Amino acid sequence: MKWTEQRAFRRFWQSVSGRIGLILTIALVMLAIAAPIFHPYNPATDRDYLARLVPPSPTHFFGTDGLGRDVFTLVWYGIQTSLLISLVSVGFGATLGLVLGLVAGYFRGWWEIVIGWLTDIMLAFPSILLAIAIVTVTNPSLQSVIIAVGVVQIPIYIRLTRSVVLSLREQEFVEAAKALGATSLHILWRHILPASLTPLVVQATLSLGTATLEAAGLGFLGLGAQPPTPELGTLLADAFRGGYSLSSPWTTLFPGLVITLIVLAFNLLGDGLRDAFDPRTR
Repeated sequence: MKWTEQRAFRRFWQSVSGRIGLILTIALVMLAIAAPIFHPYNPATDRDYLARLVPPSPTHFFGTDGLGRDVFTLVWYGIQTSLLISLVSVGFGATLGLVLGLVAGYFRGWWEIVIGWLTDIMLAFPSILLAIAIVTVTNPSLQSVIIAVGVVQIPIYIRLTRSVVLSLREQEFVEAAKALGATSLHILWRHILPASLTPLVVQATLSLGTATLEAAGLGFLGLGAQPPTPELGTLLADAFRGGYSLSSPWTTLFPGLVITLIVLAFNLLGDGLRDAFDPRTR
């Protein structure tokens, strides 16, 4: 590990928010991985209509919902679904935005004009409305949610990558690579891309929390992952539509708390990474 990397790691570990975010994120990922192994009930098939809306108890830690399903199991699997949506959608949006941003920032010209127009058009729509439109066109499903949430992330990474590339393309190490006969693809891959990754990693971490909220919002509107796939926003919607969100508050309390916990974990982790890598705080 290089000295600069060691220093960044020390700065990250000295950040209280970074440590808490990392611990929470690891715990959530481990819970998601362990769900199929240790789950006490099957969220898709196990229903006890004689135990509808039972309060939290040693048998059902988070109580049961209007269909007699164990809320603890639904929330546990909901963590897995939310993390899957967040990680895949942000990975998709960041990758495509990174490629377009590299092209726009390095080659300039009509590439920059066309990609800039595309970015401005996408940013003209509120992200949740754009996501709703995409899911509506592609029909609600887990795959549609991943695509929709990923697409609304793309312009963020295009602008961030373009701004970083514009500041790097005139640096001496890039000019030296050109003088040695390196191709544009080689310069982008071996020189500019590695130097651009730090702010992109920080932004990606922060975007995971935004993606979780957008996925939950789509699920609450009935446009998220469809039954029998457990999804936290859908659990909230089922409780409100069933009319027992007030009479049986545990049906909304626990899914809402877990959504908050996931977003908090990613935001704290992103803050810690920003503190570690931002040169203005050094």
